Amino acid sequence: MRFIDANVFIYAVLKPKATLPDAILKKKNAAKEIFLRMNDGEPVTTTTVHLSEVANVLEDAAGMAFACDLLSALLMKSSLQVEPVTADDYRESIRLAQKSAISINDALGLIIMERQGINEIYTFDRHFRQAKVRIVQE
Repeated sequence: MRFIDANVFIYAVLKPKATLPDAILKKKNAAKEIFLRMNDGEPVTTTTVHLSEVANVLEDAAGMAFACDLLSALLMKSSLQVEPVTADDYRESIRLAQKSAISINDALGLIIMERQGINEIYTFDRHFRQAKVRIVQE
């Protein structure tokens, strides 16, 4: 099982409004492949907070209807395990973020990964490079 970061969903589904640099196109293509594997049944884990990040970006970039449709479809996928987040989880992620100079939600992802025994993550976020997890971008 791998953790899937919010940016993978965002890269996979958002349609560009302009021509994108090659580096971004490469990330979009990789994200689409990851997204398709999850759709085909590859088990992945994320959190309610990470899905909330996706919802916020999609609502702003593509509209409420698109965001609702996508999130509804994601929540119906048996291959997507969504972990709840407690106030204690957030307290712990704040401490880790301050100690490690990563974002609070990235720290939250690491905490949930550790709790679930997950050591691989689908992400395009460079902040995870300093963590002891394997970043998968295939």
